[in-house]
Amino acid sequence: MLKRRPFGSWLLGPVDQSPRVLRFRLRVLMMTFSIGSNLIGAAVVFVLAVFVLPGPPLVDQLQTLEAITIPAYFLLAVVIGCVWSTRLTRRVTRWVDEDRPATRKDQIATLRLPLRLTLIEVFLWLLACVIFTVMTVVLQPENALRIAVTIFDGAIVTCAVSYLLTEFALRPVAARALADSPPPRRLLSAGLKARTVFFWAVGSGVPVAGLMLAAVLALIEGDVSPTRLSVMILALGMVVLLNGLLLTLLAAKSVVAPVRSVRNALTLIGEGQLDIRIPVFDGTELGSLQAGFNKMAEGLRERERIRDVFGRYVGPEVVQEALTSDRLGGEERFAAVLFVDLVGSTELAADRPPTEVVQLLNRFFTIVVDEVVRQGGFVNKFAGDAALAVFGAPAELPDAAGSALRAGRTLARRLAEELPEATAGIGVTAGIVVAGTVGDVRRHEYTVIGDPVNEAARLTELAKSTPGRLIASMTAVDEAAPAEAAHWHPGDEVTVRGRSEPTHLAVPQ
Repeated sequence: MLKRRPFGSWLLGPVDQSPRVLRFRLRVLMMTFSIGSNLIGAAVVFVLAVFVLPGPPLVDQLQTLEAITIPAYFLLAVVIGCVWSTRLTRRVTRWVDEDRPATRKDQIATLRLPLRLTLIEVFLWLLACVIFTVMTVVLQPENALRIAVTIFDGAIVTCAVSYLLTEFALRPVAARALADSPPPRRLLSAGLKARTVFFWAVGSGVPVAGLMLAAVLALIEGDVSPTRLSVMILALGMVVLLNGLLLTLLAAKSVVAPVRSVRNALTLIGEGQLDIRIPVFDGTELGSLQAGFNKMAEGLRERERIRDVFGRYVGPEVVQEALTSDRLGGEERFAAVLFVDLVGSTELAADRPPTEVVQLLNRFFTIVVDEVVRQGGFVNKFAGDAALAVFGAPAELPDAAGSALRAGRTLARRLAEELPEATAGIGVTAGIVVAGTVGDVRRHEYTVIGDPVNEAARLTELAKSTPGRLIASMTAVDEAAPAEAAHWHPGDEVTVRGRSEPTHLAVPQ
């Protein structure tokens, strides 16, 4: 919806239309709307003059001069209005043709353009009111008041409709003007509330006042028949209903369009599409609402980017833990630990260029992270050419030991197949660890501490000198599910460095 109708209507085109296409579209729409609104105003004048206001029938008393002058002035006023409006629009929106961002002065001038274009219509209609009222005073004095009142009512209807349609046509231009900043505050002072009151007055207040005026004139005439009075009420009632309906629909659409753009964008945000930016094309508080949504979406994108980057360093599980709790400390829990360390990294660094060593490490860690994540664990830290992976913390696993053992077997196989130029020792064990956040309130780190971590590191040293480069503890095998435990068989008991109790080793089948 946002891509097909970003401004609330297909008539206004896409956001990325070229200045040339936008200029042509704007010219066609404004010319069409100008002619249409003036025709509506002329129809209102005709209905009021002929069927509503009391007095002798106006059509029967038209002189030849009036019959020629009225349509001639109408055509001339439409042409003058179109030319005048086109030139004013081109001058105000020159920055669009220059393909440059709008300055604050350009913004204010663009948002005030509908009012200035409407004032052109006001001038031409008031000029018509003066000309034809004076002409009627000379030729038909008894109809002078009727002519003045009807032309004035037509002017109100035409100008109100013209303002709404012009504001609609200028939405793409307003969106470009407000692309980098919200509507200026000086324009918000007479915003949505003032607009609502104004169009209530035009759509309801003025027609009702016309009905009251017709009643006053009927009382002054004194000889209005019941039939004539009924026709007056019916005709004026129809004008009131149609005029009020038209203005209400146009005013409602001007309010609904920006609100609907925000609603549709919120739906897409809820579906996870954060790369959303809606065009800001309203100069009232609704434009501030649109701009506020764009700022909110930008903040969500920035937060998601930070979360993604943060997760690449510490893992998504740790990110979730950090977001839900910022307490320092940890908790005891059962977890499995996998430690992997490259063999002969010092020689590799001495025999190869630094860039080649970095590329080798990246390939090595890619395989490590891929297999650890595949089995439900997360790499807690990288230490030079070694990595520590944890299974069962911070997110619990139903078979943490089995997952770590399975990760160790697949990791040993993939390293042998995909990275034969570098070998690594892998140690796996399981037990009670303290898992949580350590550090300072200004700098946190999630880690696991305990004897299983030290034991896994020592098993890795032993694994470097064994054929399969993989050793686990029987503690981990005993805690694993039978399906995974079947892939391992017991080995020797060894007292590794830094531990007083012997470790019963296990090797894969």
